[in-house]
Amino acid sequence: MPRLSPRRLPTASPEEALLIETLQSLRAQRRQRLSPRRPRLRLSRDQRALIAAKTDGRCHICGGVLDATWHADHVRSHSAGGAHAVENYLAAHATCNNYRWDYLPEEFQWTLKIGVWARLVMEKQQSLGHAMTRAFAQYERTRTRRQRRA
Repeated sequence: MPRLSPRRLPTASPEEALLIETLQSLRAQRRQRLSPRRPRLRLSRDQRALIAAKTDGRCHICGGVLDATWHADHVRSHSAGGAHAVENYLAAHATCNNYRWDYLPEEFQWTLKIGVWARLVMEKQQSLGHAMTRAFAQYERTRTRRQRRA
């Protein structure tokens, strides 16, 4: 994915340039704090039941009812040294967990804000919304094909 750059936006205002700089800085901070890879351990059936019970069988990210493919999501991320303990897990839909990744809190808040704004623009069906809808639909088709191959 091409790196965002204020230079690629010839009419970038100071606010737009600052937003791009902020997003890039947050991503760099996240990458710097990652710890060396450690093997992931499996949870027992009993441990998974305890984790699901903590959220009453609901995804801790979106609040939806869990399905059979739910993930045990680390509260303190595995990559940041989070423990393999029931206390460090919450139940999440696979989709919610995979899209949330290991963002810093401020980075995730920006992602939510941008996502909500993008959805509104797409729903209004103006020229930018149409372009975003087409691009996102293509992204989803490609992502789905990759998942089927894996």
